[in-house]
Amino acid sequence: MAEVLEKHRAPRNRTITLSSEEKPLFLSRLKHLHSSVPLQDIMDSTINQDLFEIVDYLPNKFVDLMFIDPPYNLTKTFNGRLFKQTSVNKYAEWIDSWLSKLIRTLKPEASIYICGDWQSSPAIHLIAEKYFKIRNRITWEREKGRGAKRNWKNCSEDIYFCTLSNKYTFNVEQVKMKRRVLAPYTHTTGEPKDWQRSEVGDFRITYPSNIWNDITVPYWSMPENTDHPTQKPEKLLAKIILASSQENDLVFDPFLGSGTTSVVAKKLKRHYIGIEIDDTYCCLAEKRLAMAETNVKIQGYEGGVFWERNTLAYQKRNGQGGLIQDRML
Repeated sequence: MAEVLEKHRAPRNRTITLSSEEKPLFLSRLKHLHSSVPLQDIMDSTINQDLFEIVDYLPNKFVDLMFIDPPYNLTKTFNGRLFKQTSVNKYAEWIDSWLSKLIRTLKPEASIYICGDWQSSPAIHLIAEKYFKIRNRITWEREKGRGAKRNWKNCSEDIYFCTLSNKYTFNVEQVKMKRRVLAPYTHTTGEPKDWQRSEVGDFRITYPSNIWNDITVPYWSMPENTDHPTQKPEKLLAKIILASSQENDLVFDPFLGSGTTSVVAKKLKRHYIGIEIDDTYCCLAEKRLAMAETNVKIQGYEGGVFWERNTLAYQKRNGQGGLIQDRML
């Protein structure tokens, strides 16, 4: 098994890593399936196996919310494992090969979110509509990345929001956004008109749309960052989990990566199950889950609302008693 190479890191780098002592500890916590199992045996766990090898061992109708972040249709290496770009039709066949087997794991009122980029989206739409009711396509700004001299910079990704039936959970009140007011209209009395004054600026609480430009891709100074090359932000998962599940529901991720889905589910008082083929990423997920025992903060989510990126939300005292500024990303 390939290991994430040790890197020279800056003093203020907050990337989560594994020490030689930690990895054996977290390896011992991972699950491995060799036959069909009852739900209680895998509840709140990380399964370290190939999805194709164990999909038939999973229980029936146990999933309230399924978040799927598969390898996109491009050539990329994941800790030594190479995924190669192929045609749209071949990629669609690959999606169908495992998605068709996951349908039986869903409860009748389950919601499904499937991630992709512009090269993956046509195949995702084609296969998703075979099995689900497609409700929407979320596009979120992935501002990280290099520019292109002979093309438009690729800085967005898609998430297809689907349901199994017409009855499903959507908690719109839990995913409202706090936006800065650029044109603060007032009543004749001078009182704010549909916005609020605060010590850190003027804001309006708005309903969520399918365009998300408040997401920051994890980087070296963020405490949730790992060395996984396609790690999803905790804030992004928080929006999805809050909107499409209730407390104590079960959130399932068949391509867990470094564990963001499980970590956010735990922080938001949901149950979770994740499957990941790479043992290093599984151990990073378990370390993050252990960290979530004492730190349930989700950067960018505060006071029951989501803040715009780089909005000054509050000041807090650090561990030494000094004041520091904390920007909600």
